[in-house]
Amino acid sequence: MNSPATPLAERLRPHTLDDYIGQEHLAGKESVLRQTIEKGLCPSMILWGPPGVGKTTLANIIANALKRPFYTLSAINSGVKDIREVIDKAKGDPFFGTNHPILFIDEIHRFSKSQQDSLLNAVEKGIVTLIGATTENPSFEVIPALLSRCQVYVLEHLSREKLEQILKLAVEKDEYLKSKHIEFRETEALIRISGGDARKLLNALELVVLSRSGSGPVIITNAVVTKIIQSKMALYDKSGELHYDIISAFIKSIRGSDPNAAVYWMARMLEGGEDPLFIARRMIILASEDIGNANPTALVIAMNTVQAVNVIGMPEGRIVLSQCATYLACSSKSNAAYMAIETAAEKVKANSNLPVPLHLRNAPTRLMQELGYGKEYQYAHIGEGNFMEQEYLPEELSGNVFYQPGSNARELEFRKFLRERWKNKYGY
Repeated sequence: MNSPATPLAERLRPHTLDDYIGQEHLAGKESVLRQTIEKGLCPSMILWGPPGVGKTTLANIIANALKRPFYTLSAINSGVKDIREVIDKAKGDPFFGTNHPILFIDEIHRFSKSQQDSLLNAVEKGIVTLIGATTENPSFEVIPALLSRCQVYVLEHLSREKLEQILKLAVEKDEYLKSKHIEFRETEALIRISGGDARKLLNALELVVLSRSGSGPVIITNAVVTKIIQSKMALYDKSGELHYDIISAFIKSIRGSDPNAAVYWMARMLEGGEDPLFIARRMIILASEDIGNANPTALVIAMNTVQAVNVIGMPEGRIVLSQCATYLACSSKSNAAYMAIETAAEKVKANSNLPVPLHLRNAPTRLMQELGYGKEYQYAHIGEGNFMEQEYLPEELSGNVFYQPGSNARELEFRKFLRERWKNKYGY
């Protein structure tokens, strides 16, 4: 049998929730989303998860299950004009008013604010039910107005068990693979290469099978897979097989003050076709999480890097990215600001309803003033050094320390400043 033109991942794409592998918290029989779909309902939603875990497939299954018209756009090559054309078509669809059409937008995080704004009215009025797919945190990449109109469902990396289940299904169900009499003796290399991505797993399997000559059975071993994939994987997977591992190595290199490793991993990402703005945004997070008040200028430079790369584009944008990465790597490090909010958040979870002290409350009305709101508040600027000692935490949390300045030069100055004002209260 000749090799089929359709990729294996597409040939094996499931069409029902019963055939869908993984994401039991969404597609399992007891899941809220599945029960909602089985009732004939579907909210607008954002499917957030890494590549190859079933976002597009799930959107197609939902549309099939509900028998709704299904329109699809890719944020990579669609603009406001394309969105409006789909919405106009949806308005004229004969199903309109009974079964609202579904508009699926792949990589919705790549849409600009104006493009996302153009969806708002249609989503709010129910002209279309939006299903957006994204690999990026929607809290940062989807405008609040649109996000508030959507449910966010998180899809996870597929487990080893699920990936092996997919391999087994492939050789049992696909007519071409069945004709090759495939025998799995080892699967570790295929699983490792996939990185939890089912599409990448099936692409790798198909590549190995196509590379084997002769009429005998195809024996899959780690050595065979590694040899074939190392020489040919880049031909069909430009984005790189270790996307999440490489960004992790990049961040950890900067955190570890190694500019050489940082620019190496950055070059790997850029040569693999990574979105340069994705790299720049990750450096903004690092500038606060790992440098913070040890060098506040780091955040300014990281923010300016995003703007510069957005304005000048590639390939020149790589120079700005390199400047930022090496600057961050060579900066003093402190995670004190990050640890402060983490510690405070834990305390809030344990004590979420503590009242605001009366002297700190706002008192815009006479009744509030009569109740003592703001009565004993001391305005800091009338004190020596613009400081008046008073309690700012709820009584139950008095003396709790959330921010511990680091040992770098700048935060040692912070510690001295706090010690002089708060004496022994916080132990600075």
